[in-house]
Order: sequence, then C-alpha cells, then structure tokens
Amino acid sequence: MEKAKSKIAYEKSVGAVIFRKEGRRIKYLLLHYPSGHWDFPKGHVEKNENKEETLRREVREETGIGKINIISGYKSKTRYFYRAKDEEKEKREKAGKGTSIWKNVIYYLAETKLKRVKISFEHIGFEWLEYGPALKRITYNNSKDILESAHAFLKKQK
Repeated sequence: MEKAKSKIAYEKSVGAVIFRKEGRRIKYLLLHYPSGHWDFPKGHVEKNENKEETLRREVREETGIGKINIISGYKSKTRYFYRAKDEEKEKREKAGKGTSIWKNVIYYLAETKLKRVKISFEHIGFEWLEYGPALKRITYNNSKDILESAHAFLKKQK
C-alpha cells in the first residue's frame, strides 16, 4: 500500500525577542518546549489580525506578560521547513492540513518590566538569561541569529 503524500502547508507566524533590564544587564526570555528545544515565544497570525496584534496575543498567551513595549526599528525574518509529528501531526491530519510545513516567522524586539512569567500549556519551562548564556541555551541556529541581531541592535541604541 502506497503511503499518502503529505500536503505542504505555508504558514506565517510572529515572534518576539522579549527582554528586560536589571540595572545595566539585559536578560532575554527563552521558553522550553515539550520537544526539548529552547526558543522565543511565537505563533500563527490569525484571520483578521495584524502582526502587532499577533505579537501581543502570543506573548500574553504563552508567557502571561500583558505589557510589552515593541522597540521600533527592529524586525528580523526567518523561515524553515519541518514535518509535524505526534500530536501535532494527528491534529493537522484531522483538520485536513498539511503535515509538511514551510514556516515564515517575523520577529520583533519587545521590552517588559515584568519578571513574572506564567507559561502556557505549550511549554514546560522558561528562563531569563543574559546574552551569552541565552545564546548557548537556544537550540536552533536561526534563533541564535535572531538573538545576535536583536542584541546588536540594542547595544547600538545605548
């Protein structure tokens, strides 16, 4: 029996490099995902929603942080391909969505004064880390690149 071909899904997401200042130190928020990787909060752009609305909604849903200041002048884009597995694969198949996904993500830089984080069911942990440790903790190279560019942008702003 021939295996059914997977449809390719094209998705747009918005993410945030969230930081807060502790005196002269900058700490970045990283989320720990059930699959084991560490990354920034991000999510799909929903119907009738602009990118800023998506950004604010996703940050609130995934971290419990409701107050962020989006830093103007910074935006970074990345794209990647992945195949849905396990629960995500089942959900996508039931909904008639492709299980091979090309994802385009736009990242913004956002500051918060809040230290308290309340992670969503989508995550298993979080950490506020300074640049060096955050860069080491992030799992994927494209996200490391995002952090590098965001950090360089902030350093120029001083």
